[in-house]
Amino acid sequence: MRDLNYQLKQLCRDNRDGSYGTQVQRERMLTLIANQLHELGYRRMRARSLKPKHIEALTKHRIESGTAPGTMKNRMSVIRWWAKKVNKQNVVARSNDAYGLPRRQYVSGASKGSSMGEQALEKVTDPHVRMSLELQRAFGLRREEAIKIVPRLADKGKTLWLKASWTKGGREREVPIETAEQRDVLDRARRLAGRGSLIPGPKRYVQQLRCYEGQCARAGLRRMHGLRHAYAQQRYLELTGWRAPVAGGPTRRQLTDEQRDRDQEARLQISQELGHSREAITVVYLGR
Repeated sequence: MRDLNYQLKQLCRDNRDGSYGTQVQRERMLTLIANQLHELGYRRMRARSLKPKHIEALTKHRIESGTAPGTMKNRMSVIRWWAKKVNKQNVVARSNDAYGLPRRQYVSGASKGSSMGEQALEKVTDPHVRMSLELQRAFGLRREEAIKIVPRLADKGKTLWLKASWTKGGREREVPIETAEQRDVLDRARRLAGRGSLIPGPKRYVQQLRCYEGQCARAGLRRMHGLRHAYAQQRYLELTGWRAPVAGGPTRRQLTDEQRDRDQEARLQISQELGHSREAITVVYLGR
């Protein structure tokens, strides 16, 4: 293994910032970045060798290869993390504009919402994985949240409470329990998990995550994050009375002033339920 690849892996092992999923994604990105630097001719780099010329070469390569703006933004965040951990923050510009990176476009033109029929769900043989999928569908949870959740603690009667350590970014939140279906799913989750989480027995999170991924693959279930999109769109319909723009509903320009106020209130509510801090992110789920 090349020095840079090895040292970046060690840097990740020694700095466990963020959720498990974030850590895995960060390590994968840093491995890709190290490989790209090697291909670009920087053959003897070490973790502390990072310089402005390396970042400029990477960004130029990404722009020329047509990398999506969102992907470039994520990789720049990882590079900033790397620079901070080796005490070389000053080698990275504070703004992505300094590198001429295109701005990320959040407006979505097509729905990414996905459904999960009972027939497909029956193909998932692990009861804990199946329950996690049902919770994702019913409450718009992220995959990690639906695996780590302790249903007995989460059930607050009229709301589903998510502990900070279960969520992305460590932000606890509550999701309203509005339907009989949600109540039924949560009651069944409580019976299955008992006093624990949806990680059964002696398993660790990473083991259950692999089980989840394998079960979904064998059942032909793909892109289960789409359940979150479907939840957001259903909540928008419930809160406003009309469909979201990505689901065939009116755009903001077509709404009356009164409807725009309701649209804004609904987006703020949905943003909170999904665990985001910005209303603008709802454009990804709902369109504008």
